[in-house]
Amino acid sequence: MPTKSPAGSILPKSIRIFGQESGIIYSVEAGLFSFPYHLRTFIRSRWFPVTFMRVTPLPKAQIAALCLVRLVDPIAFTQIFPYINEFIAFLHVTDDPSQIGYFSGLVESTFAVSQLLFIYHWARLSDIIGRRPVIMTGTLGVALSTMYFGVSSSIVDLLISRCIAGVFAGTASVVHTVLGEITDSTNQAAAFPLYGLVWPIGSIIGPLIGGSFSSPASQFSIFRQTIFDRHPYFLPCFVAGLLSIVGFTLAYFCLGETLSTKRRFSAEKDYDHMSCTSKQNTDCHDDIPVSPSARELLSFPIIRALSLSGFALEANGTSFGVLYVLFCYSPIQSGGLAFPPSTIGYSLAFAGVIAGSVQVFLMPFLLRRIEAAKIYNLSIAAWPVTFLFLPTLNMIARYGLDESTGQLGSRSHSALWVGIVIVLVLSRVGGIAYSNNVPKPSYLGSANGLVQSSMCFSRCVSAAFASSVFAFSDKYNVLGGYFWALLHASIALIGCSLARDITRNSKNMLTEA
Repeated sequence: MPTKSPAGSILPKSIRIFGQESGIIYSVEAGLFSFPYHLRTFIRSRWFPVTFMRVTPLPKAQIAALCLVRLVDPIAFTQIFPYINEFIAFLHVTDDPSQIGYFSGLVESTFAVSQLLFIYHWARLSDIIGRRPVIMTGTLGVALSTMYFGVSSSIVDLLISRCIAGVFAGTASVVHTVLGEITDSTNQAAAFPLYGLVWPIGSIIGPLIGGSFSSPASQFSIFRQTIFDRHPYFLPCFVAGLLSIVGFTLAYFCLGETLSTKRRFSAEKDYDHMSCTSKQNTDCHDDIPVSPSARELLSFPIIRALSLSGFALEANGTSFGVLYVLFCYSPIQSGGLAFPPSTIGYSLAFAGVIAGSVQVFLMPFLLRRIEAAKIYNLSIAAWPVTFLFLPTLNMIARYGLDESTGQLGSRSHSALWVGIVIVLVLSRVGGIAYSNNVPKPSYLGSANGLVQSSMCFSRCVSAAFASSVFAFSDKYNVLGGYFWALLHASIALIGCSLARDITRNSKNMLTEA
């Protein structure tokens, strides 16, 4: 029924508003809002082309449980970064220090390949059996494989353990799906930064665990003549594995099932629908959630754009992670900084602090004022600058190195850390991106799985490629040993052009809706 406005004009009960600034269509009910005076006056005068919405309350308990479960993943993943190159040297995989980068990239690529092969299948399985059992299985698998990694005694053990971890880490896309199912466009500006803060926190804790707990027998006598002496990198893996088990416990007791709720709601809606009066009516099955094929998903321009740009984003992030650790580990004369694992861990933890600050203070402001796709375009543009800035750190170290003592001067040391902070800030800015546009709500699980699959495929190639290019540049002194930086900056520029398709296709999809 129509509703009388204060001026006596007739307003429809349901109003459909297109937000020109936000690019989102909202359906609202008249009378549910207390309009400001200037807006009430404008409504009295004519049909209003304005944007406003009723904000859905956040499901705080579900989001808290989801964030706690998600936290263990970055901890298990990032805790190996500070010591992975030293671990490979400890196992005597190669006698040539310049070749260590090849093997560290191979270990990371093995993880990505196995994750790629299973991530989409986990996503489709979650559309059938539910999100909760898939998430719990993945969390427990990551815990056990992380502990196995710590007791590896050969490169084969390292590869097998990372392969197993990759299989179970494929459930990450299901966690993203759950977030999309318990939020909507009215409260994502609050939910996304909270959820996005989880990875930075894990990226702080993980490197601290890896850098502080590696080789404990050389630091504390209590660990001598124990398993931690024979396996100097088991303690950080053991701690990370225990945290993953805690995450599994939280998922069991706290995480609710979102898929069954959506199916129950859909079934009730279909039962009450006027067109579903006959069991023979095949149209009644149109609203039943069906897991689509990859080919069907790729027929939508927005999904293709998200997959390609996700590939580019992951290529930048993975390459930087591999190159930064190799860069810090390598001797100054070989184009690096000669940092020990503890210093590498502290710098990576600091990067996590930067990312967390961005999520808490910057993202809520941006998401309320700028479309997510535009934020993506702005953030990915930081990557070319990030790669080109890295070689300047080695130049600072070379210039300030005292050959007699092997130490940096105080001014050079300060300048070096200022440069590191700049690089890490740029890399964290380059990592912020949000998009949750799918053609149909029932496609959310499979769409996330497909996009995550493209990102995993990128990780398969990027890790080994980045470490190989770094080793090649160092061994043959191509462009003074800095060829890797120029090449990856060029690749990042290609990613910037791919990112523009998200904005264009996102607007087209919403306009057609």
